Amino acid sequence: MEGTAEKREGAAAGADLKNAVASAHAALAAHVSKIDALNVYPVPDGDTGTNMLLTLRSILEKVSASPGLEGEEAAKVVSRAALMGARGNSGVILSQIVRGACEVLGEARALHAEEISAALLGAREKAYATVSKPVEGTMLSVIKDAAGAAQACVERGEKDRIEVLRIAAREAHASVKRTPELLDVLAEAGVVDA
Repeated sequence: MEGTAEKREGAAAGADLKNAVASAHAALAAHVSKIDALNVYPVPDGDTGTNMLLTLRSILEKVSASPGLEGEEAAKVVSRAALMGARGNSGVILSQIVRGACEVLGEARALHAEEISAALLGAREKAYATVSKPVEGTMLSVIKDAAGAAQACVERGEKDRIEVLRIAAREAHASVKRTPELLDVLAEAGVVDA
């Protein structure tokens, strides 16, 4: 009986992972052309959204083909799929954000507020370490600000992981809106970072 219960938990975790990746992919797909149109930095090649979408598609395909993934195995599969599917600068940075989060989550025994915060901090660390000359006003600033908001929330004593995610997401949106204040090329073009 114990093996059956573990298999059900693994299947549920795998379904949750697939649903999370599918939701992220669908949300990005709905806005990809708008994101591509915003793309002015580092070069105005209009493919930032597409490159991130292709990176997420690679993760979704691998997760969909590997039911029952959980824990460290899931983290490794997702990280590798992100890296192998990464396209362009934005895809590579996104793959490192995913990798940093997965390294933390793969070792987690539970998914509490502290682990969510730690995963975002890990994402920030990997993303910044990937770029030889990090530029503020880009997706790097957004992950940094989201991670900082999550960390502050946990340090204030928040225990609800969903609330930590809400606060991190709210700060990520606010950070995107601030990108033109940090990067002149965005302010000149009248856009936020793609």
